Amino acid sequence: MNRIHQKLAENKKLLSIYFTAGYPALHDTVKVIEDLEKSGVDMIEIGLPFSDPLADGPTIQESSAIALKNGMTTKVLFEQIKNIRETVKIPLIIMGYFNPMMQYGIEEFCAKCQETGIDGLIIPDLPVAEYHDHYQETFENYGLINVFLITPQTSDKRIRFIDEVSNGFIYMVSSASTTGAKNTLGDEQQQYFERIKALQLKNPQIVGFGISNKDTFKQATKTAKGAIIGSAFIKHLTHQGVEAIDDFITKVR
Repeated sequence: MNRIHQKLAENKKLLSIYFTAGYPALHDTVKVIEDLEKSGVDMIEIGLPFSDPLADGPTIQESSAIALKNGMTTKVLFEQIKNIRETVKIPLIIMGYFNPMMQYGIEEFCAKCQETGIDGLIIPDLPVAEYHDHYQETFENYGLINVFLITPQTSDKRIRFIDEVSNGFIYMVSSASTTGAKNTLGDEQQQYFERIKALQLKNPQIVGFGISNKDTFKQATKTAKGAIIGSAFIKHLTHQGVEAIDDFITKVR
């Protein structure tokens, strides 16, 4: 069974953390992953930096630019995490854009994910219909769960199609904006969460964008299975470094 399925089956609200591979320093990737697991995180999204990250806010964009300058590439990431399953048991998901994966070769990329123990992918610029028609069989052959994003503007019809194609969880973007930390979630977000809950989808939802602390984590997980924190964690790494990861997770839990 895929580790994502195992984690989703647990009777708890899940905390997923996003960080950019190769940030703050090129060789911090494995330490960040290992320390996040030790701190009690349920899943980790490893950001594969890209020069044109359309869905990301300024904090993650800056971390991507620095990681690229540090020398992070798809090849380097796979080399860094080749033995990660010797020390880490929780689900690992690569979040990145489709262009670098195509340059690497889709089949080769998926094979490398399977080889290194990656459980799933989040590709914001891969449309669900394109995935369904051309790539789903390949991804599934290598045991990879592909996670799709929905927003408050996504129609019910499209959400139901995403739910039909998906086999893991749905990434529920809390607003129509780019990623970024917020201190609270407003009425508009709560109405959106209730609307998705009423659809009774077969795949659980995990909320991302705007989750930054204990309060927003609790708000987001009232109706969802879990929540993802990205920008706030990147800021913590920027100011506190990789030695203080546990401090951040303790304040969220």
